[in-house]
Amino acid sequence: MKKICIGLLIVPFLLNAQEIHKSYFPRTLNLAGNVIKTSFKTIPSDFVYMGKNVSEDWKKTALYTGIVGALVLVDKPVTQFYQEEIETRIDYTIPRFSNIDFPWLEGNDAYMFYAMAGTYVGSFFGGYEKGQYAAINGFKALGYSILVSQVILKTIFGRARPYNSLKDKNADFDSATDNPFDFFNSRNGDHIYGNFSGTSLPSLHATAFFAMAKVFQMEFDNYWIPYGFMTAVFLAEIKEHRHWVSDMVAGGIIGTVIGRSIVRSSWRARGILPNKEKEISFQWMPSISSRYNGLTLVATF
Repeated sequence: MKKICIGLLIVPFLLNAQEIHKSYFPRTLNLAGNVIKTSFKTIPSDFVYMGKNVSEDWKKTALYTGIVGALVLVDKPVTQFYQEEIETRIDYTIPRFSNIDFPWLEGNDAYMFYAMAGTYVGSFFGGYEKGQYAAINGFKALGYSILVSQVILKTIFGRARPYNSLKDKNADFDSATDNPFDFFNSRNGDHIYGNFSGTSLPSLHATAFFAMAKVFQMEFDNYWIPYGFMTAVFLAEIKEHRHWVSDMVAGGIIGTVIGRSIVRSSWRARGILPNKEKEISFQWMPSISSRYNGLTLVATF
């Protein structure tokens, strides 16, 4: 009798587990499919939001442009101070990925890539919608940063990179300079992968790292973890960036705009971002009572 009772208790549990198993994967795949579909459909609006961030808030755009321009004017002493007083004081390393010889999948950059990949995989199997959006938007931020910073802006500006020691004029590549106004140099046909010739402004690492961190900060409403992680990875190879200070500041600003634009575009498609400008509608309604007759104006907003 005891065995029969135990069996009766187990059977509903097994049947329920089977039903959960049957419904789990379809729901998981359906959620993942919707996230991917929405993320692809918002690509055009991502760039629209980038344009809005630059054009609509023109005062902030002018301020940031002025800051970068002012830094360019004083880049030589500022960058020399940075090299001597900041770079030399940051001396730590983290284990480097070296199994895959492909950009962003090896070296310290891979920490950012695999962190987003891990977030997506965990969110996929956990059915966590926000985590999936955060990861995919992070990958979009990386791709847009390469397009905007590496392909377009570096080609336009063609700025020469500084000596790795402006004080001693030491460099391990021929195109280095101590002239912060050395712009419009050739990139020697290499517009995607790393090439020190004419690729100083803006910093791709600063652009991409800030863009990805901004995405995760906005999606999870947390500054400390994404920016702390990004800073730890970025500073671990600070001596290898080879940029003027203004290059890194410009990259950080551009990356923040990219990340913010992607998330706001995604939020709008997901119904999270409310309309700033709400329409006001007016309606005239007859009002009849024992005290007076007339019309009542009702405004809805």
